[in-house]
Amino acid sequence: MNEKYYTLKEMPLSERPYEKCERLGPGVLSDAELLAVIIRTGTAGERVVDVAARVLSFSKTYKGLLGLNHMSLNDFKSIKGIGRVKAIQFLCITELTKRMAKATNDGRQILATPEAVANYYMQEMRHLQREMVYLVMMDAKSRLLKDMIISTGTVSSSLLSPREIFLNALKYEAVNIILLHNHPSGDPTPSKEDIKTTQRMKEAGNLVGIRLMDHIIIGDNKYMSLAEQGYI
Repeated sequence: MNEKYYTLKEMPLSERPYEKCERLGPGVLSDAELLAVIIRTGTAGERVVDVAARVLSFSKTYKGLLGLNHMSLNDFKSIKGIGRVKAIQFLCITELTKRMAKATNDGRQILATPEAVANYYMQEMRHLQREMVYLVMMDAKSRLLKDMIISTGTVSSSLLSPREIFLNALKYEAVNIILLHNHPSGDPTPSKEDIKTTQRMKEAGNLVGIRLMDHIIIGDNKYMSLAEQGYI
């Protein structure tokens, strides 16, 4: 017996996400319906919206749209009804959402407060599965000049090189710098190693005349500023 695949066109007109979006706008679509527009085709005996709902419930870490940020290519591909192409599309969509969140702030690149810095990088960093350390370089008016990843997997003071940090800061003519790193656990509370690294980088900056303004730890939609905590 041939398997039956339920496409968007085979759904009742009133249930088709394309038509609902066209008539009423995307805001009326459920999360599953929005994903169904991308998936397009269901599996044997299953509507495309049901496949989308299964995608949303797959992540063991978070359910719903938030879970998509915690899923790998292999995670997506392991879901019945999601092949290689659709899995790649989902990865690209989650990356786009992070970049869109960051681009929203691009007109306000004056990062003068810990809150402004955290808001600018939150969506990009809060879902990272490994610790990553960012170097943020700014001019005297706290305008962003350049940012870059300088370490992956640890914030250990023994592995984070002051030489690399301040050579880059000099290269981009930065006056002030900020370090950021994420805690995959979601808890931004600084460790003893975080504090030790911060103080070491502050001292190195004083020697070369480049100020370490802050070291900000990104958690799950929350942050902690070591400057506000009195460590800088």
